[in-house]
Amino acid sequence: MKEYVATFYTHYGALKFDKFCKKRGIQSAQMPVPRKLSSSCGTCVKFSSEDVAFLAEAEHEDMEGCFLVNGKDDYTALDV
Repeated sequence: MKEYVATFYTHYGALKFDKFCKKRGIQSAQMPVPRKLSSSCGTCVKFSSEDVAFLAEAEHEDMEGCFLVNGKDDYTALDV
């Protein structure tokens, strides 16, 4: 299972996405945004999934970015 971090422009966007993940049985948690990724709203959602195909169903106009976690402080930006 791969780990991802989604960053958002607002706290509400992060909350909404976290609920979206949980409804679909995707393990997720809100957490502070790693400063290496963004300084927008300060809250991101870390989630685990085999892939990010489910993001096509999400309302993610508030999503700033989505990143694959490669290791500590090592991220790869994804197109969503």
